Amino acid sequence: MNPVDMERLQAQNRLLVRQRLRLMVNQYEVHAEQPDGSEGELVAFAQQKRMAFKEQVTLYADDGKSRPILGFKARKRIDLASAYDVTDASGQPIGVFRKDFKKSLLASTWHLEQPGLGVTTGSERNKVVAALRRVWELIPYVDAVPFAWPYHFDFRAGDQVVFSVEKKIGLRDRYVVDIRDSRLDRRLVIAMAVALDALQSR
Repeated sequence: MNPVDMERLQAQNRLLVRQRLRLMVNQYEVHAEQPDGSEGELVAFAQQKRMAFKEQVTLYADDGKSRPILGFKARKRIDLASAYDVTDASGQPIGVFRKDFKKSLLASTWHLEQPGLGVTTGSERNKVVAALRRVWELIPYVDAVPFAWPYHFDFRAGDQVVFSVEKKIGLRDRYVVDIRDSRLDRRLVIAMAVALDALQSR
């Protein structure tokens, strides 16, 4: 990502993430938001193979996948608490995130670390919805029902919410990402937002 593109991306305070419906892969489009709330320019496109033994997701600047801009990869195979390293297109580290498996038994919780900013912790805001979603997932053949539970993730540094990810109710997964801390690397936020959907059921 060249300096001009990076500067434009860093200026974004709200991003829209939408999942594409595909048979063998999960695909995600990340757009800047227009003043009227609609989708603006595409800033990232991601593709994830389903049932991969070691998670690795690459994000591109376009849906033709001609220009990679970042990616994240699990350190271990089939480990629910594995850390995920986020790197830029040249392989340089941007940050790390991991799921807090113990806390996630009640409400999904993630820890995100950006060099120089420390750790932010994101968890589901509504614990009732978190509990209902877990009961729903225990129902046999529920994956065949095209329904996505809504939820909010608030990522905090201390008592301050630095960004949030809101999943909208609907037949396919859509998210609104609000960023309140200008120091956050938007690439890292995008990686975390995509991971919340791609890895949520792991």
